[in-house]
Amino acid sequence: MNLHQQHCLNHELREAVARCPQCGQFYCRECITEHDDRIICAACLKKSLPAPAADRRSLAFFTHTAGLALSLFLGWLVFYWIGRILLALPNHFHDGTLWETKFWQE
Repeated sequence: MNLHQQHCLNHELREAVARCPQCGQFYCRECITEHDDRIICAACLKKSLPAPAADRRSLAFFTHTAGLALSLFLGWLVFYWIGRILLALPNHFHDGTLWETKFWQE
């Protein structure tokens, strides 16, 4: 039987446009796709691709959580050191009398 006489496996009313090289079934344009320079049906493509690992999701969660914790810590550290620097300033700076010292009036 020729290709033009075949109908799609998933859609009986549609004419087949290609035959999947892996399973040998005929499919319409909607049911096939091109992958790695070959035409393949969606079912065979799904079988040939590696299954997504659950470990990747847990690893991604860990890295996002660690990144968030590191960001929060670095933010706290920056504000801590800014506070320490402000506290280390001399008292006459806080009183507004720093500008009256002889150092600045040269």
